[in-house]
Amino acid sequence: MSKRDYYEVLGISKNAEAGEIKKAYRRVAMKYHPDRNPDDPDADEKFKEATEAYDVLMSSEKRAAYDQFGHAGVDPNMGGGFGGGASFSDIFGDVFGDIFGGGGGRGRGGPQRGSDLRYTLDISLEDAVRGTTVEIRVPTLNTCDTCDGSGAKKGTSPTTCGTCGGAGQVRMQQGFFQVQQTCPNCRGRGRTITDPCTKCHGQGRVEKTKTLSVKVPPGVDTGDRIRLSGEGEAGPEGGPPGDLYVQMSVKSHPIFERDGKNLYCEVPITFADAALGGELEVPTLDGRVKLRIPAETQTGKLFRLRGKGVKPVRGGSVGDLLCRAVVETPVKLSKEQKALLEELRDTLGEGGKSHSPRQSSWFEGVKNFFDDLTP
Repeated sequence: MSKRDYYEVLGISKNAEAGEIKKAYRRVAMKYHPDRNPDDPDADEKFKEATEAYDVLMSSEKRAAYDQFGHAGVDPNMGGGFGGGASFSDIFGDVFGDIFGGGGGRGRGGPQRGSDLRYTLDISLEDAVRGTTVEIRVPTLNTCDTCDGSGAKKGTSPTTCGTCGGAGQVRMQQGFFQVQQTCPNCRGRGRTITDPCTKCHGQGRVEKTKTLSVKVPPGVDTGDRIRLSGEGEAGPEGGPPGDLYVQMSVKSHPIFERDGKNLYCEVPITFADAALGGELEVPTLDGRVKLRIPAETQTGKLFRLRGKGVKPVRGGSVGDLLCRAVVETPVKLSKEQKALLEELRDTLGEGGKSHSPRQSSWFEGVKNFFDDLTP
């Protein structure tokens, strides 16, 4: 029976690269794996055929010979081939090792670096802008001081696991394949403890809460992180500790809003000050300053106070404080005040459009809009 073209077997083109070949073989091998097709007598042959095609096409020398001479170029019975090809288990480890844990990786036992930790620090806007020093309490896993992280009772030491020989993994037969799995006896540590430490119960680590001093530099903002090296969890088996990342969360402020290096605030002004002009005291993070309000100020006008914002933590010029004017309508008027406003309204009406240019243009726009709708 003649053999099928290897490219056809894997469903790839003749210029396919290594990654595409491996992906195609994985797909075909999973489809025709004998363990997944116990009732299909042809699955075993198709699986072997795919494996043979993969072995040839993944070798640059074999592939060149196959492309030039066909199957005769790689058939050792016909004088072709190169010998010493990859074994079935080698191919399995190469293609499926990341799924089943195969391959000749090193054991997982021995000291490992501890986990990094994250702590969210809530700070006020003032502290974020000026900088501060804060003490925080962090629960974490520390190396047991009784057994020095070994997990074994003082005076004893862990022994090499007899099941995996210290590798942390064991090989198991599954159908045609051998796969590596975490050792069930030592759970991947490679060592066993027959007499555990009474303080940490064989874990090598104990939970403690430690107090740390965090120096917050001026200009930080929400999302910025401060790294405290070696202040994370202690590593298993006496390994080095991880790091602690303190993440900033700036609280909302009753007066100011921050946008990068600039601050914003709303400044309410009276009807009279907006019309006639005046001078107000406005707050900044450095104290109060005078703000001159020009006559005929409208709601929404921005006043910029340069250098009254934030100096960025990563350097650069200091931002500004932008004050947004909000004209406040008077409330709880007395009869006399209402009478004065009635008189003012009458006199403003006599002036026509000159006193309220925005209102006049708005009404003109509304009129034009409805005129356009009229057929």
